Amino acid sequence: MLRSLFLAATCMAFMASGADRPLRKPVLVELFTSEGCSSCPPADRQLQLLDPQVVVLSEHVDYWDQLGWKDKFSSPEMTHRQEGYVKTFGIEGPYTPQMVVDGAAQFTGGDGRQAAAEIEKAASRPKATVVLARTASGVKVEIEAVPHEADIWVAVADNSDQTRVGAGENRGHTLSHVSVVRSLHKIGYVKRGGTFSRQIDLPSFGDGQRVVVFLQESGQGRVWGAAVLPSAGI
Repeated sequence: MLRSLFLAATCMAFMASGADRPLRKPVLVELFTSEGCSSCPPADRQLQLLDPQVVVLSEHVDYWDQLGWKDKFSSPEMTHRQEGYVKTFGIEGPYTPQMVVDGAAQFTGGDGRQAAAEIEKAASRPKATVVLARTASGVKVEIEAVPHEADIWVAVADNSDQTRVGAGENRGHTLSHVSVVRSLHKIGYVKRGGTFSRQIDLPSFGDGQRVVVFLQESGQGRVWGAAVLPSAGI
């Protein structure tokens, strides 16, 4: 009887300690989207429904801007980044909505079932430890246990945005977005097994924004680690 009680207590303690641990390693999910695309709003909503432990980026491309509605969040830089994935995956060309998981898988952005499956696969791979801390002028980045050489990227993104679309395919609809990228820059490089520590000044980082740092193989290959620093109000 005492042995049974001891085993039960041990199991309960193990379960309790496990509940405090992250359920999965951070996984980066990118969504290439546009307010001018009628197929994109369901994918925008899907991005918001993903596991909150997933690190998400909404990247608005500009090639829809000449087709009836100019997306104020779009940029040629996001289009260029998506074109990099066209080469990585050997697909015919860029399209929206496109979801990319950890630089290792791409598919139509509204496919929640495939998103969940690819996130589980990505979470099982080795990841670097990325720790972010807010400073007076930006963010302190600390990286260790790097499983593969990679470039280091930092993105500043709006936590959420909303637009009442006045023209184009989504005319008359109010669209909601999450983690909308406003800037994306490469800040360094780290070798396999190496470490990285740097203070990054981010004068544009304001209230209602988050910072995302991720490690990615050169040439937009696989992502080997990611972390998000939420805005001070979250």
